[in-house]
Amino acid sequence: MQSALFQIGKWFVHTPAALQALIRVLLYVIPLLLLVPMFIWWERRLLSWMQDRIGPNRVGPFGLLQAIADGVKLFFKEDITPASIDRLIYFVAPAIALFPAFALGGTLPWGPNRLLTPMADVNIGVLYIMAVSSLGVYGVVLGGYAPNNKYSLLGGLRSSAQLISYELAMGMSLAAIALASGSLKVTEFVHQQEMPIWGADQAVWIQNWNLFTPYGFLAGIIFAICMVAETNRAPFDLPEAENELIAGYHTEYSSMKFAVYFMGEYAAMFVFSGVFAAVFLGGYNFLPIRWEALIDDYPAATAFWQFMQALNYYGAPIWFIGKCIGGLSVYIWLRATLPRLRYDQLMSLGWRCLLPLSVANFMAVGFWVLLTRLMGGMEQFESDAQPLATLGLLLIDVLIVMVVDRVYRRGSGKEMASRTIEMVDPPVLRSIELVDGGEPVVPANG
Repeated sequence: MQSALFQIGKWFVHTPAALQALIRVLLYVIPLLLLVPMFIWWERRLLSWMQDRIGPNRVGPFGLLQAIADGVKLFFKEDITPASIDRLIYFVAPAIALFPAFALGGTLPWGPNRLLTPMADVNIGVLYIMAVSSLGVYGVVLGGYAPNNKYSLLGGLRSSAQLISYELAMGMSLAAIALASGSLKVTEFVHQQEMPIWGADQAVWIQNWNLFTPYGFLAGIIFAICMVAETNRAPFDLPEAENELIAGYHTEYSSMKFAVYFMGEYAAMFVFSGVFAAVFLGGYNFLPIRWEALIDDYPAATAFWQFMQALNYYGAPIWFIGKCIGGLSVYIWLRATLPRLRYDQLMSLGWRCLLPLSVANFMAVGFWVLLTRLMGGMEQFESDAQPLATLGLLLIDVLIVMVVDRVYRRGSGKEMASRTIEMVDPPVLRSIELVDGGEPVVPANG
């Protein structure tokens, strides 16, 4: 098997660069397109389990072909185009909404083989992710503007304000990881997470996933909240608030144009889950275990450790997709659990809580990196002192959370206060009677 892979790799290296790029793109886009209908089925099925319903069970075994049937129905459905629209923007907006969802994963490695993945291992991978993710709002805003519908326009404007609120906190959370890793490449993030946890000599067989570090745990929570808001999913689905704005920004879209918006939403959920897995959950690694360290420390079970190491290497795409599906399941879980936020709650959470937390976490990581380098450099830093410094960073992050939480609660107390309605007796209405002369006469008891 290794010789066959070697021959394939040798052939791939000698192919033209344009063909290599095309193969990488096809290996990423085609599976994503094929998986989108499965995502829709999984959401409907998982929601049915959570809400004690049957769910899709008629079309195909276990309802697996229900999403395909819905796609066929949308394809043949009557395409209604409103009269007073901006035709160019109206037809281009769904494509603009779909493009970032597929372009976002261009720098995500789904395996250790650098010949096939990622599509482009650029030095500014994190900046590329932030830039492309911010383009998704154009499809929403233009989709609300083009149909000449004021309710759709309000939904699109909501999305732009929501994006600005959560894009900053998301960027600062990723900046903290980039500062700690010393690189902007997502592949370098994964490589750094394969090192021993906290840089210690003890327990070297545990990988240093960013979610296990103090700064990474806080940044991971912030990023998880922001990516839900970024994809306009519950409880942050204000642009699609059907109880307030009919169906939101895509009210005037039907048939395949509506299906394109639908596909873009699910593809974005899957890819953002991939970003979270690559940055915080060790990427394509199955478990946070360094198998080579176990081989050195426990040679009696070398055969088993080598088997697990090979399983982790050759099954890397499966493990990465599994983590992405796990993130997608969390999206669905939130939708089934949490009610939609009010708009003032959404803005207050983004500006008063998440942004100060992410900035303070970034500053704490910068201080930690500076301290470790002043004490001899990251590579020469003593193994017994670096975990101590990491523990100090943990205490700093806890203090930051406490301070920001107190300020947030004090500043948002009035806006978040519960509102009650008291029923009172209605006022006594004074009846007025008219006589023949037209003059009003008020009854004596009135």
